[in-house]
Amino acid sequence: MTLKSAAVMCNVSKGNIKACIATGIDNINDIKVKTKAGTGCGGCMPLVTNIFKAEMRKAGKATNNNICIHFAMSRPDLFNVVKIKKLKTFPEIMADSGVNKVSLGCEICKPAVASILSSLHNDHLLNPIHHQNQDTNDRFLANIQRDGTFSVVPKVPGGEITPDKLIVIGQVAKKYGLYTKITGAQRIDMFGAQKQDLPDIWEELVNAGFESGYAYGKALRAVKSCVGTAWCRFGVGDSVGLAIQLEERYKSVRAPHKLKGGVSGCVRECAEAQSKDFGLIATDKGWNIFIGGNGGANPRHATLFATDVPPSKVIRIIDRYLMFYIRTADKLMRTARWIESFEGGIEKLKKILLDDELGLCADLEREMNALVGTYSDEWTAVIQNPERKKQFRQFVNTPQAARGMERVVERGQRRPADWAKDFGPTRIEIEQIKSPKSEWKWRRMASVEDMLPSDLATSSVAVKYGGTQLAIFHVPNRGYYATQQMCPHKRAFVLDHGIIGDDVKGNVYVSCPMHKKNFHLDTGACLNDDDYSIITFEVKEENGYIYLLLPELQDLDEVLGTEKWMVRAAASQGYEAVGATQVELVGPDGRVQSGCTGDSCGGKLDW
Repeated sequence: MTLKSAAVMCNVSKGNIKACIATGIDNINDIKVKTKAGTGCGGCMPLVTNIFKAEMRKAGKATNNNICIHFAMSRPDLFNVVKIKKLKTFPEIMADSGVNKVSLGCEICKPAVASILSSLHNDHLLNPIHHQNQDTNDRFLANIQRDGTFSVVPKVPGGEITPDKLIVIGQVAKKYGLYTKITGAQRIDMFGAQKQDLPDIWEELVNAGFESGYAYGKALRAVKSCVGTAWCRFGVGDSVGLAIQLEERYKSVRAPHKLKGGVSGCVRECAEAQSKDFGLIATDKGWNIFIGGNGGANPRHATLFATDVPPSKVIRIIDRYLMFYIRTADKLMRTARWIESFEGGIEKLKKILLDDELGLCADLEREMNALVGTYSDEWTAVIQNPERKKQFRQFVNTPQAARGMERVVERGQRRPADWAKDFGPTRIEIEQIKSPKSEWKWRRMASVEDMLPSDLATSSVAVKYGGTQLAIFHVPNRGYYATQQMCPHKRAFVLDHGIIGDDVKGNVYVSCPMHKKNFHLDTGACLNDDDYSIITFEVKEENGYIYLLLPELQDLDEVLGTEKWMVRAAASQGYEAVGATQVELVGPDGRVQSGCTGDSCGGKLDW
């Protein structure tokens, strides 16, 4: 069996995983390195993990549920440690519970710890001490896209929006050249925002009354609704009103994974509430509550949890359910998988959360009340703070901007050119620069003040040198590092956005935010894929400035220049671009009908 049938785009088989275990591999990270599982969309990983655990049991080998090599405990256990000991920063948690008390952590444990801290204390993510714990989406409060730009998703509670707010969204999208799309969560997504434009875009949106939609976080995304009794002749419940109430209550609440809700005004189920993490359907006596539904690679229909619940009790039950999930679920585990793996299943959950068998309900309600009481809009806090706005500069040494991917026009909107299906292995090495290192010079590229003001947390920035983009990293107690900005895997100029971590040998690396290729900050070697490498540069600090040892502009541009590596439409076609939007129509005679691919599709089918 290949995983492709269950998790589209994954070419790993069950036999591949079994063969890895037979050679002595005993952890999921090494499985990923060996098989390349999870290096695409990542949707196969829950299935890969389940197969790995099952095959390990068959082989008579022990498995553990440790977060990663840095913490010898599960996420629920670490959550309880952090909660009971009132730990508030990653360094405190590492010093208390880490395997190596001075380790940097990694791209697995840092976001997991960040989620725990947000679920308990809800400090602003851009505080310097928390900043480097975040994956790129949370670090810049926006979802990173494949060309290195970001999406902007304002909150539209219940899908209800005024004409004036619609006009503002249109004006902002037009001003900044953004691609717009209505999402499945009844919001309007604006794609293609440059990082340095995000604060200005959000200032206009906040001034118009919008708040962050938290589409970037492992948090509540939205609560979908039909129009219910407000307009529908079949409606028996005010689905819009309840959806808005729920979204306003749980907005920004961080969890082990993203959360989605839905509210339908009658049994016709137009809001698809039974495919959400929590869903409600109106009855003539109240609301039926469903939990644990989701789509994804392994869809799960939600389970009926409580029937005919009066409006006064709906919030209390969902408070308990969400807080218990936050307390006890594993890292990156959706509610569907959590319920499936919960000992005793749904009936045990009913006893705990409805019958209060363990006496926890009052505590769960109190904790959720405290958490939602800490809410403040994350983007409002950024635009009111000049220091936080500085974190969105593309380059700290110049106001010049640079794109890493060509744009094409499709259906009247601009989008990035297609990635090639496979760019092939790309090892970029210092020997490719024609001038010898003995001729390179120390060049001032940034100041110490450009880095985040924290002696405890790592930080990173990008600089521009001629036509080349470079990344500079500061690691407390270890010094400065510098690399090219481009990850060669997908030619994305994003390495300064990556999480800085260390492995079991103490090697310091940066994890590319696109697909988690990990590059050694000393040597440039890719630690989890030998097909790739990058160039690193010597760094020194002197009199408050940061200097890099670099060759002449033209010599570096010939090897690393943005223009050289930019993904272009013509080049992508030459590399067999993925034609995801290309379709062919076959007529009754079996012949492919010409004139209907991509933009030209539509109109009458004449055969």
